[in-house]
Amino acid sequence: MRLSPYCATGNSNTTLMASGSGSLLWFRKGLRIHDNLALDFATRGASHLYPVFVIDPHYMKPDPHAFSPGSSRAGLNRITFLLESLLDLDLNLKNLGSRLLILKGDPAEVVIRCLKEWNVKKLCFEYDTEPYYQALDIKVKNFALAAGIEVFSPVSHTLFDPMDIIKKNGGKPPLSYQSFVKLAGDPPSPLSTVHSSLPPLGHLGSCQISEVPTIRDLGYGDDEQDEFSPFKGGESEALKRLAECMKDKKWVANFEKPKGNPSAFLKPATTVLSPYLKFGCLSARYFYQCIQDVYKSLPKHTSPPVSLIGQLLWRDFFYTAAFGTPNFDRMKGNRICKQIPWKDDDKLLEAWREARTGFPWIDAIMIQLRQWGWMHHLARHSVACFLTRGDLFVHWEKGRDVFERLLIDSDWAINNGNWMWLSCSSFFYQLFLMILQVKSAEGKWVRHMH
Repeated sequence: MRLSPYCATGNSNTTLMASGSGSLLWFRKGLRIHDNLALDFATRGASHLYPVFVIDPHYMKPDPHAFSPGSSRAGLNRITFLLESLLDLDLNLKNLGSRLLILKGDPAEVVIRCLKEWNVKKLCFEYDTEPYYQALDIKVKNFALAAGIEVFSPVSHTLFDPMDIIKKNGGKPPLSYQSFVKLAGDPPSPLSTVHSSLPPLGHLGSCQISEVPTIRDLGYGDDEQDEFSPFKGGESEALKRLAECMKDKKWVANFEKPKGNPSAFLKPATTVLSPYLKFGCLSARYFYQCIQDVYKSLPKHTSPPVSLIGQLLWRDFFYTAAFGTPNFDRMKGNRICKQIPWKDDDKLLEAWREARTGFPWIDAIMIQLRQWGWMHHLARHSVACFLTRGDLFVHWEKGRDVFERLLIDSDWAINNGNWMWLSCSSFFYQLFLMILQVKSAEGKWVRHMH
């Protein structure tokens, strides 16, 4: 597996750091031990390891003006899922003789301060394609390289390196699924490394370290909302859920999207692994390998784009399109997005958001979104189509913002890509009224949610 172009050093004569040096491992996503390229590289030749996560006020600080409990960027369900994931990561690190160092503040400033304070010779963090993290990473990387600190930032959140796909396509992202799959080929295998222990912590100096905070520690009350998501965060939960899914080999082999019952609430009709992929609690490459192992035992199986592996490829397709398209998260200035004169009607938006449309199926989905922070992909299709081209003709960016806030698996590339898709603004232009595809004589799910 190649290390460049995201492996750099402040000293051109140094390719591997000498024994006795310290490594700072900066967690953002990639909240796992398994198949963690940054962790693996950080431990090589390191006398000390500093595993760091920075509580970003931009993401975590309570916003009393938001339409639901949470920060200005994320609802309380997703913040809770993240904290659970951090607790699990901390426990897994402690089992290996280390721990997660929690700091608070602007992530770039905090990491730079740690690099100054500690005897660090390597800085390792997973490459992130989102614009927000791209800006942060440039600041930190520039400081580290100027200080002679080796920087290793591998692509490991996706199956493929989006930059590689774009290069293969002549410098532009492929805008059809078929062309993407043809260019992509097979992804790299996950790491087989199993860590039995990790280097100890070094001297922490004056940096203010804390334990993983609780919701209350962040300034939220215990009664902020009536119902929390039934899905618990963390690598341990991700691997447990993955193992349960893979045990049903016939289900894995026969998985076919868009089939599935979006109104199944006792046992969801999908894997519900998307939030674990979003936070990197589960490696996409390891997930891919597990599915392939099932396929080997059951040669007769579905194929992309509808298969389970096909869904992982869709994820990479949107990541690549987002990485290679300026202004991907908006209509204006976005070369791949249709310029549509959407309605500017906050009353319609609010009725949809607050589950007051009068359409029982639509309202039940929006209640589930608020309470659980998750819903079946066909349910997402229904409410997105209804808000945009299917009925209300409200701008897809407004709906995107609601999903971005409330979903525990909200993912910048996938969320924007799907809203453009479902509003017929890009990728696909045939209107499909999902609200007409759901029938239930008893309406158990709608009654349960209402």
